[in-house]
Amino acid sequence: MTDQPHEALPAAVSVTVRDRLFLCGTFALGVLLADAFFWHGPTAALTAAVWAWYALARWYAGPLRRREDRLLRGYVLILAAAFALGSNWYFRLWDLLALFVLVPVQLGGVLAPEKPWHLPSALLSRWGGGVSGLFTGLGAFFQSLVPEKAEKRRLPAALLGTAAALAMVCLLVPVLSSADALFAAVTADLRAFVRDRFSVGLAKVLCGAALTPFLFSLLFSLGHPKEKPWTQRKAPAADPLTFAAILGALAALYLLFLGVQLRGVLGGADYLAQRGISYAQWARSGFFQMTGVTAVNLTAILASSWACRPGGRGGRTVRLLAAAVLAESLALLGCAAWRMTLYVQAYGLSFKRFVTYWGMVMMALFLLTAAWKLLRPSRSFCRAAVPLALAGWLVLHCIPVDYLVAQDQVDRYLSGQSPTVSVHYLAYALSYDTLSPLSRLDGDRTLASFEGDWWSQGETLGELLETRRAAAAAECADWRTWSLSAYLAARQAE
Repeated sequence: MTDQPHEALPAAVSVTVRDRLFLCGTFALGVLLADAFFWHGPTAALTAAVWAWYALARWYAGPLRRREDRLLRGYVLILAAAFALGSNWYFRLWDLLALFVLVPVQLGGVLAPEKPWHLPSALLSRWGGGVSGLFTGLGAFFQSLVPEKAEKRRLPAALLGTAAALAMVCLLVPVLSSADALFAAVTADLRAFVRDRFSVGLAKVLCGAALTPFLFSLLFSLGHPKEKPWTQRKAPAADPLTFAAILGALAALYLLFLGVQLRGVLGGADYLAQRGISYAQWARSGFFQMTGVTAVNLTAILASSWACRPGGRGGRTVRLLAAAVLAESLALLGCAAWRMTLYVQAYGLSFKRFVTYWGMVMMALFLLTAAWKLLRPSRSFCRAAVPLALAGWLVLHCIPVDYLVAQDQVDRYLSGQSPTVSVHYLAYALSYDTLSPLSRLDGDRTLASFEGDWWSQGETLGELLETRRAAAAAECADWRTWSLSAYLAARQAE
């Protein structure tokens, strides 16, 4: 993939023998991607498909020249590798959504880098540029199916006709069998033979063939990127009074909110009971509200910094009010973290509570980045915030969250702090990393003795752990579903 300028693709696309060879590679990649996505989900199979795509793109289009493209590609590859390391399906689904965003953004930056990456408006344009690559090179795909010499054009036609006929037969035979009992009886053995030996493989081939035109279009477009110049525009000069009023109102509101929070801290449970609020309800609230508050505050602070000139009395007033709002935001965030800590001390750690802590740390870092922007208005917020967000997400993957949650729950149960432990939740809702801490409990006891009266099944903890380790071993038996978490859990059964 090169960032050297090229002319736009001509109407009559010129396809070489090398392009046709890579067409075979994209077909194989399409089959692998279909097998990973439709049959195994976001597991190690998807890791292999993502890595295979970037290897194919590197081989076809050459190395990346810009450092930002190489860094983002490296991040995408590391994120894809997370599917083969952990078995937590929360992370796998979130990582899948992240790939749907980041892969088009990375490819769009190569295809048509119209704006610098650190501008917020560049995200949508680059994502659209990456998605459009799936269609801009379709002409090259169809052109590659037509041989250069006219006398050789019958072979591709024959192959396409055979493939289409086979697909139609596979679709129509089940329909006809359901319409006529006699035909169903006559073809029962044949349909059973095809279903047991060829149906899944044929479905993967057909899905891969359906993906091939779009994958080859994207690959061909990467080899022929279109460059468009972009120039920096000056920020408009807004009246500081507008932002001063907005920030002033926010500062006053948060000051009132902090006063109420302080009253709750000093008043304790009795004061909250008078207001009809339990202490647990008050302690666990605040994170989701703080997410919206942080977004609003950052938007207001950054918009004022962008639109208002730093000089003059009005500019200095806006910066002081923005600093006040930022300081109050950090105080609100600290208050929410303190309440969450009270709740965790009372009820223990969970996956969502751990991620809540991580989210609070990230919001604090974003606020500190905004403070850096206030001190140096010429600096770019996104230039620091985007790498910070990507790095923070990778750091979260490096923390054994499920293991720490299970360890905390088991410690609280063994120490007598908690009368129950959610064994079923830890074993099934989270990853295989929880099996090691759960093995510290008595395996001969039933789940009901751990869960409480609501759990009526008589399964023992040892039977549950054995079932989960068997499932982990089954996942490791297929490379497409292998993960380090499952591998380590399966080894415990040996």
